Amino acid sequence: MAVPEEIEDPGLLDTYLGLLNPEEREKQRRFYFEKHQRQYLVSHALVRLTLSRYAPVEPQEWTFVTNEYGCPRVEGEGNAWLRFNLSHTDGMVMVAVARDTDVGVDVEDALRKGETVEIADRFFAPSEVKALRALEASRQRARFFEYWTLKEAYIKARGMGLSLPLEQFAFELQPGEHPRIAFDPRLKDDPETWQFVQLGPSQRHMAAVGVRRARGLPLKVRCQRTLPLRRDQAPQFLTVTG
Repeated sequence: MAVPEEIEDPGLLDTYLGLLNPEEREKQRRFYFEKHQRQYLVSHALVRLTLSRYAPVEPQEWTFVTNEYGCPRVEGEGNAWLRFNLSHTDGMVMVAVARDTDVGVDVEDALRKGETVEIADRFFAPSEVKALRALEASRQRARFFEYWTLKEAYIKARGMGLSLPLEQFAFELQPGEHPRIAFDPRLKDDPETWQFVQLGPSQRHMAAVGVRRARGLPLKVRCQRTLPLRRDQAPQFLTVTG
């Protein structure tokens, strides 16, 4: 994970730009606001630099293809075992990497303005809406972002985006336990093949990672904040067995 707003060195930003391919550079230039240009630049440079920690490929040499829903994956058979997912919001970008399994990540600025519970009323599963509305009003906004990041992590891990109806799967959140997912039969997925981790990368951000991995098998998650090409903070390790 990284914070684009912390990176102001023009030379470092130029180095990131040099890692992107021509198509990515063109997309980066199209953003009207400078902060969005920087978010795109840092996030896509971070993808390349992170992948190069796991395979002997120079960051600028990675090539990607997208599926019919626009979800990118590593191109080529040699490194197809590397799966990744990217998420960014104001103040934070996160890249999740897994080996030979589906992975999704979502990070959200929980202090951003806009509707929360009202969105849940329209799009979340009935059990989630009921649990959300049962909370005190002061706790509902935070719980909304817990649900939202988890749901985004799942649909991104599936590589199908919002083509998956948000009301057809639901999360159960219990104190001291890892999130559990349940599916409407129409979705044709098995809840026993998914594990999820919730993260708090900063005081204003909430995040979640979803991995297709059987419940009961240990899931080790390494979290690390970085200033790409400059310094890394000490990693944190989480082990999930539920």
